[in-house]
Amino acid sequence: MLFTDSVFIGITPASERKLFVYAVLDRELKLVSLADGEMGDVTAFIAGQDSAAVAVNAPSGVNRGLVREMVKSKMLTPYQLRRTELRLAEHELREHGIFVTKTHASAELCPAWMQAGFSLHRKLGKMGFQKYPEGDSKRLVLETNSQACYSLMGGQVPLARLSLEGRLQRQLILYEHGLDIRDPMDFFEEITRYKIIKGILPMELLYQPDQLDALVAAYIAWLAAYKQEGVFEIGDSKEGMVVLPGKGLKEKY
Repeated sequence: MLFTDSVFIGITPASERKLFVYAVLDRELKLVSLADGEMGDVTAFIAGQDSAAVAVNAPSGVNRGLVREMVKSKMLTPYQLRRTELRLAEHELREHGIFVTKTHASAELCPAWMQAGFSLHRKLGKMGFQKYPEGDSKRLVLETNSQACYSLMGGQVPLARLSLEGRLQRQLILYEHGLDIRDPMDFFEEITRYKIIKGILPMELLYQPDQLDALVAAYIAWLAAYKQEGVFEIGDSKEGMVVLPGKGLKEKY
């Protein structure tokens, strides 16, 4: 599955707008593009690539009740049953201390960003993208989860993604894993007493939360294509496998 002239694309539905943010890496982990656009913009860009591995930071489908079936025999209360409304992959991550958003059994009840992710997965399938790790296709698609990725890559659950500290932490994790992006430590070199007093911080040196989610997804796409021993899957094929970095989950994060 080595792609000699591929690009590696990470896509995340934007959290506050009806857009997608996407990051594109080359095989040397250099940042080729970091942009946003509507569904048509993103798929048009992907269609123009001869070979691409795409990682989507959103569920590929709704939950199929697998977790509920697993615990049904335990005589759970209605409140406890509501806690089983999630996919197997999400259940596994939560069991290890990584809190991720639940995926409802009904698409209509899922948040807008998640529904956008469902649509993107379907669109990529129609474009001929094959799910990882099937085949030797030059058009590969997989699902990942940015919160889980940063937890595994950093060895602990990261700080809040919208906070300054969380953004610095995520960007540094990516930089330390070899991505040719802005060095977040440059942020501190630009800070002086005067700038702090005046509230002038070099925020342009840091990526936005959605951009960081797209960047880590692009890195997972690169790993899946070039270093398959560097990723593993959790979940169930009936409702979506999630590809993550590393060799497995540790007991607690």
